[in-house]
Amino acid sequence: MIRAPGISTVTPYLYKNFIQVLCNANTSERFQPLRDISLPEVNIPPGKLGPPHLDKPPNHRHILAFFVGRESGYMRTLLFNSWKENDNEIQVYKHLPKNKSYSESMAGRRFCLCFSGWEVASPRIVEAIAVGCVPVIIPDYYVLSFSEVLDGSKFSVHVPSNKIPEIKRILKAVPISRYLEMQKRVRQLQRHFVINRSTEPYDLLNMIFHSIWLRRLNVRRLYCLLDGLCSNLHKTF
Repeated sequence: MIRAPGISTVTPYLYKNFIQVLCNANTSERFQPLRDISLPEVNIPPGKLGPPHLDKPPNHRHILAFFVGRESGYMRTLLFNSWKENDNEIQVYKHLPKNKSYSESMAGRRFCLCFSGWEVASPRIVEAIAVGCVPVIIPDYYVLSFSEVLDGSKFSVHVPSNKIPEIKRILKAVPISRYLEMQKRVRQLQRHFVINRSTEPYDLLNMIFHSIWLRRLNVRRLYCLLDGLCSNLHKTF
């Protein structure tokens, strides 16, 4: 059995003819956004279907930004070197203090730092959305889930990896009106990142199926172009 990311190098004839659905949507590893699908990474606690929803209004979010996690990957090393436990507004921890709740901590912050570790994907994006916290994403090589229908610039802040030491300046420069609009949009799109049993319209499973349907059309159009059949495109669809 071959894991999907390995198809591109092990069996190139298969890679050419199918759609990959990957959490690690890394364009530096031959992920192709027009054809492949970025699958949201979700931490599923025992007995649950996803992270808790602890949505708090903006006026109850008094801390600027928050992150807790292990030091894995160069981006987190740079984050820890710049911000680990040395700023009251940018709260960065390797280990959460014992008297703190992870979800409650995210729910009380305006921005949640969703830094990648060894892979570009992070479950923190879904966790942040679940508690109404605006995600801060390092976009190097990463393709956001459902980006064909959800404009990431409307509900998240993208910070290049070389600007990590400037995160506080960047976030404090976001006008309050823009922050409120982004936070509103985060709350609006929460339903797209929820797993239901049974599935419901517009939930995570339906969004994945919709992405597959769209990519299928992209692949068929690509073959049409390659085969010189563009004049018959209307007959194909």
